[in-house]
Order: sequence, then structure tokens, then C-alpha cells
Amino acid sequence: MANKIDVKELLEAGVHFGHMTRKWNPNMAPYIYMERNGIHIINLYKTAAKIEEASIAMQKIAASGRKILFVATKKQAKDIVAEKAASCNMPYITERWPGGMLTNFVTIRKAVKKMATIDKMKKDGTFMTLSKKERLQVDRLRAKLEKNLGSISDMSRLPAALFVVDIMAEHIAIKEAQKLNIPVFAMVDTNSDPRDVDYVIPANDDASKSIDKILTLVTDAVKDGLANRTSDKEGDDAQEVVASKEETVTAVENHATEEFAEAPVAEAVETSEVEASSEETKTEE
Repeated sequence: MANKIDVKELLEAGVHFGHMTRKWNPNMAPYIYMERNGIHIINLYKTAAKIEEASIAMQKIAASGRKILFVATKKQAKDIVAEKAASCNMPYITERWPGGMLTNFVTIRKAVKKMATIDKMKKDGTFMTLSKKERLQVDRLRAKLEKNLGSISDMSRLPAALFVVDIMAEHIAIKEAQKLNIPVFAMVDTNSDPRDVDYVIPANDDASKSIDKILTLVTDAVKDGLANRTSDKEGDDAQEVVASKEETVTAVENHATEEFAEAPVAEAVETSEVEASSEETKTEE
């Protein structure tokens, strides 16, 4: 990983603040450091280790060319997630989770294609042939689809993983991912059950500073993965060019060798023909 995780920075971002002790989930006990003033404090050393583990896995997914879907519909996380996911060219859901987004992906893709159809109508002039009322209805439908599904318009197949902020708020998304065996990365607070998540990042999922810090770290890892993929691709292209050049040189050399090999044979044939003709002349004499 390019960025070493600094526990002090996590502390300054307020990542360590959990929920009130009476709201805790006992399964989060391994990640809790202590209790202070009726609030659980998260062990930031464990958080740092978990961020590193999640980042390495996400980097590999990005390097393989697959997508990670970021999900956060709560007010304080929406804008941050939208910005960070867009910065690394990954799909995200920040409005209401569309039921069946994963389990009924075909229907969702149809809705996305409908947006493309409306855009095509506007380009080729078909849109202007509609009545004023119909144009208004189509525009409203386009705006609604854009709001809910615009951020996943480039997602042509199911994502390789989900990254979730607040697993209690996004429990439907997690259930759908579990049905399809899609791994889930998530920020998990002390009031949540970490057993529902494959890659747990114990952290404060309510404060915008905390969300911003964690998202910055994981999306940087995704960017590293994408950069590795680009450099690998460029390396492969260069190797292909070198290989094709070598093949061309070899072919030219082989052709030249064949020509040189054929030259003495041609000379021998010509010589034998000359000798045969001279013998014939002698015989006639």
C-alpha cells in the first residue's frame, strides 16, 4: 500500500468514537478498547490493521478490472461517498437503495438502458415530435432515473464487491450481496453486527470526518490498483510490440537464409544446363 495508516490521524478524525454502551452489539467486543463517559471507544490499532487488510483486497479487485459498488444513503455520508467513488471511477448508490439492485440486476439494467434511449431520442429529434405533456413526462422520468441510477450507468455487470457505510442502514444491500456471495467491505460501528461483513473496518460511521478519512484511505488503494492495471496493460502492449518485431526480424532472416541457400543451387542448375548444351554442341560437331 502506498499510504501508511497513521493511528494519530484516525484519532484526530474521531474514528474511535463508538455508540453509547447500552446500544452496543456484543459481537463488536474484540474491536472495543474501553468505555468512557458511557461511550465505547474503538481500538484504533485494530482499525488500522483492518483498513490495511481491506485496502489490499480492494486494490487487487481494482487491478483485475472489476467494479466495487459504494453504498451510503445516510445524510452525512452521501456527498463524501459520491465524491470519493467518482474520483476512482467506481459506481455508487447514495439515494434510496433500489430493491433488487443486485438480485434483480437485469431489471435495473433495463431502467439504465431506458435513460440511454431517452438521450438518443433527444439527439435524433424524436423527442421534439412528442406532445408537450409527453415531453414533460419523459423529462421527469429521465431526471428520476438519473437521480437513482445515474451513478451506475457504466456498471454493465454485477459488482465484484460492495463497500458500505453503516451496515444497519444498508441491511437490504448486504442481504442481497450475501445471496449472491458478493464480498462486503464495511465501516462497522459498535452498535452493529460484524458477522454480516467479510471485511470489517471498526470505525465511527456517523461523523463525516471519520467517514471521509476511511473513504480516502480505501479509495487511494483502489486508485493504486487501477494504476497497476494501466501499467501492466502498457507493459503487455510493449511486450506484444517487441514480440511482433522479433517475429518480423526472424521472418526476414529466415527468408534471407532461404535465398542464400537457394543461390548455389540455382548456380549449379545454370552451370549444369550450360555444360549440357556445350556437350550437345560438341556431339553435333
